[in-house]
Amino acid sequence: MNRYEFQLHISPEAYLDYYRGTIRQVLVRCASGQTVQFPAALLQRFVTPEGIHGAFVLTCDEQHKGASLQRLGTDE
Repeated sequence: MNRYEFQLHISPEAYLDYYRGTIRQVLVRCASGQTVQFPAALLQRFVTPEGIHGAFVLTCDEQHKGASLQRLGTDE
C-alpha cells in the first residue's frame, strides 16, 4: 500500500469548483515532498461550513487504484 500524508486548506468558496465538477482532480504536495493527484470526490465527506482544513492521509494500492482518504487525528 502507498501512503501519502499532506495538509489541506480549501475555503468554502474554492471548494465550489470541486463540487460543481469544474475541477475534478486535487493536486497536493505531501510532507515527503512528493506531489500526488486524486479525485476531488474523495473530499466530499470532509466539507464543513468553513471549507476543508486539516491533515490527511491518502492510501492506494501499488497500481494507484482503490484510493481512500482519511483525516488524521479523527475517527472519520
